[in-house]
Amino acid sequence: MRPFRLSSGSLLRKVLICSVRGYLGLTLRTMRWTFTVDPAARKLLTAQDGHTAIVAFWHEALPLTPALWWWAEPQNPTLRLHVLISRNRDGRLIADIVAPWRIWSIAGSSDTRGKNKGGAAAIRRMRARLRHGGIVAITPDGPRGPRRQAQQGATALAAMVKMPIVPVGATCSGFRLKSWDRMIVPVPFGKGRFVCGAPLFHLHADGRSDAEAGQLLSAAITDAMGQAEAAMRSKVRIAHLPTEEFRPQPLDLMPSRLWATAATVAAPALPFFLRWRQTRGKEIASRVREKMGFASQPRPLGAVIWFHAASVGEVVSILPLVENCLRQNARVTALMTTGTVTAARMVAQRTVQEARIVHQFVPLDVPRWGKRFLSHWRPQAAVFTESELWPNLIGLCHERNLPVALVNGRMSPVSFKKWCNAPRIARRMLDRFAWIAPRSSEDARHFEALGARNLLACGDLKTVAHALPVQEDALQKLQTYIGKRPLFLAASTHDGEEEDIRKALEQLRNDVPDLLTLVVPRHPERGAIVSSLFSGAPRRSLGQLPEKTDSVWVCDTLGELGLFYRLAPMVFIGNSLPDVKGGGGHNPLEPARLDCALATGPLVHNFIEAFRSLGESVTVVETATDLAAWVRQMVSDPELRARKATLSQERVSAVNGDLIDRLTTRVLDLLKS
Repeated sequence: MRPFRLSSGSLLRKVLICSVRGYLGLTLRTMRWTFTVDPAARKLLTAQDGHTAIVAFWHEALPLTPALWWWAEPQNPTLRLHVLISRNRDGRLIADIVAPWRIWSIAGSSDTRGKNKGGAAAIRRMRARLRHGGIVAITPDGPRGPRRQAQQGATALAAMVKMPIVPVGATCSGFRLKSWDRMIVPVPFGKGRFVCGAPLFHLHADGRSDAEAGQLLSAAITDAMGQAEAAMRSKVRIAHLPTEEFRPQPLDLMPSRLWATAATVAAPALPFFLRWRQTRGKEIASRVREKMGFASQPRPLGAVIWFHAASVGEVVSILPLVENCLRQNARVTALMTTGTVTAARMVAQRTVQEARIVHQFVPLDVPRWGKRFLSHWRPQAAVFTESELWPNLIGLCHERNLPVALVNGRMSPVSFKKWCNAPRIARRMLDRFAWIAPRSSEDARHFEALGARNLLACGDLKTVAHALPVQEDALQKLQTYIGKRPLFLAASTHDGEEEDIRKALEQLRNDVPDLLTLVVPRHPERGAIVSSLFSGAPRRSLGQLPEKTDSVWVCDTLGELGLFYRLAPMVFIGNSLPDVKGGGGHNPLEPARLDCALATGPLVHNFIEAFRSLGESVTVVETATDLAAWVRQMVSDPELRARKATLSQERVSAVNGDLIDRLTTRVLDLLKS
């Protein structure tokens, strides 16, 4: 008769896994635990200074170790725990039992009798996890003993990665199996003890052999185990080490349960909201289901890094980083998500020759939709941009052990004030980022005040973005058509701002009668409104060109700022005049790269560091009269205009030269963590 085996997908195996997981969860969470932890070991177990360790305990204590993880993780939610298991059926069973508790397995054990048990591959994986901020737990006497005798794998790994080993002893109310290791089986509502001893450094120092290093490790783990058992029997404190009581709480991986519930309740109405946006041209009919997490393309093979950029500005800033990651790792595909139609079109225009960039619309922040999105794409890392902080999506990534980073992190004074009203949600959300690269020192201060850790050096990606692209034939045709007329460009204007521009042009009518002004509204759909404001000015979106009698040309198209910046030698940057509701400015570095003299209104707080880096090369105008005076000066003094443009180019080229390479290294390292 063939022996009875549990196949990997059998119903009986699933029932067994759920039963064991349920029992362990009940018993470990209902126990009152006492932790005695060496201060140096605590720093390593919670990665307080960025350094971690190898955790070693005897195989008999394996069922108790989730409690150690539940104690450590809330102190640093960016921690990742990996446990070495054997490649046999028992090892896979253990891995499936503990996986929902975010305890991830590495399969392999020491190779014996010439048989490959995956030991070398497992060591490589453990080494990668340790070097990128993870914790690796090992049972040195597993998987088959001898009991309480450390094999050489743990000490060899410690020597290889030059990291310490924390010896751990654990016991609790329960009974022991009659197995080779006399495994502890806990019972509900009892008491338990953990003792984490002083870290063991340099076990191979002073010429010690592998056997001697193993004996030292065995003695340290056995000592910790003995202290835990003695303290459990005598109910006394271990005098020389700090002790604390701990009762595990249900792990809530979402930054805000209230936000998750509200989004779930609102979900039935959101498809109607998306359809309404579709009627206003803000959604693409054939792709609206992407915002509910339904994929419109198959997942590519291999590793996928998910990059999210909400709108056009974020797309422009992050694309050089995406392209650099693909250049440095030929086996990676980039999944780019955006929130707006204009940003999606920008991705399509800028990546038409790059097959390894896949675009999707980001799902709305509904837990079920986010799970659907992540289940299909299965990214290995996620990179969010600027102020894209969505609690549910971030929590779902954390639940899947998916490392998340924030690049060009932006926390404006307005956003900072809002998050200060929900400090617990903000802290829990920011805790889940592996690292945050702030855009500016002010943003860094705001993130830090909200509880963010692992902040990188400041640097604005917009300062190192490529020059905006242009179709050379279109540029040459327009240069020939317009001829030598003086050109002034009002770029990325907003509602309320065009009226000031109209007043400025009225003041310039007699001084510069042949001036042609290009008005590029930030939102192209406002083209008709802007045209009517300038007495029915021609619109590029309709294929219209300015006649000699036209003083204004409304350029209401998407993705052509590179063309217009090359046409016009003087540029006013919109969303910055006092009459604009909200304001805050737009990116001045794009025209600065393209030999433009620059002016802006006073409202530039969204890009304050960028404007600060450009310094006096940018002129600040407050009124229509100021704007008219600046244009008049630029037209009448070409040498001054050229000096201003040259100074802008010099300033922008001197900022953050190595930023892209630094961030590329950190992003690709996420794949290893």
